[in-house]
Amino acid sequence: MAKKITGYLKLQVPAGSATPSPPIGPALGQRGLNIMEFCKAFNAQTQEMEKGAPTPVVITIFADKSFTFEMKMPPVTYFIKKAANLKSGSKLPGKESAGTITQAQLREIAEKKMKDLNADDVESAMSMIQGSARSMGIQVAE
Repeated sequence: MAKKITGYLKLQVPAGSATPSPPIGPALGQRGLNIMEFCKAFNAQTQEMEKGAPTPVVITIFADKSFTFEMKMPPVTYFIKKAANLKSGSKLPGKESAGTITQAQLREIAEKKMKDLNADDVESAMSMIQGSARSMGIQVAE
């Protein structure tokens, strides 16, 4: 018999460094979940990822206070900033450029993010990521 789902919780946690401190502790604690169990399981699953990469996670909460979680890839903006060696995007996107990424880097990001994107093929995923780069003030070299 399947467990009864009481809700979902979405968090963005740095890879390999989940701790019971805010925002994780209060978010899980107010729902009566075992905070340390989540932190240990999350850190174990993200140990091979780059430490500190922001990792979106969806926690499924069951009626008996147990849970499961599903991790997604870090956001596209994280990959774009990493490819362009930037700390942040442009202060005035559209007017001034913060940096440049190549088509090869764009394809690499699209292939990494493919399972999380709503795209049928790599080319459409590339155009989605190119739009994100443009809104950050980052140019894509042809």
